[in-house]
Amino acid sequence: MKALLTNYHQSPRKVRLVADLVRGKSIADAKAALAFLPKKSAEAIDKLLDSALANVRSAGAPVDGLIIKKITVDKGTVLRRARPFARGRAGSVRKTMSIVFLELGTGKSKVVSPKSKAKKQEVPAKD
Repeated sequence: MKALLTNYHQSPRKVRLVADLVRGKSIADAKAALAFLPKKSAEAIDKLLDSALANVRSAGAPVDGLIIKKITVDKGTVLRRARPFARGRAGSVRKTMSIVFLELGTGKSKVVSPKSKAKKQEVPAKD
């Protein structure tokens, strides 16, 4: 099941720190980690996780054994504000919003790193 959070008022770079923490974890582990994490976006991602669980329940699927299969944080809309600078100039302040996409799945998620791919493709040396 999927859930989407749009126009969240925090920069994607900060939200990705929390998203990377819960990616691939079970629902119980993710909720425990988010409950004690002192980040602003932890509460929003926890609510998004609850929304995804509600989507699973409304579809009639079992909730047991679900993991966070995919979570992505993308750049959303940008609010532009002006701020006064020296010598009568004005500078722009960009307030970037985030779009968070969360997908739940079953089983173990396998994240393959580029290093492990390189190890598998090693060619034996010729004598």
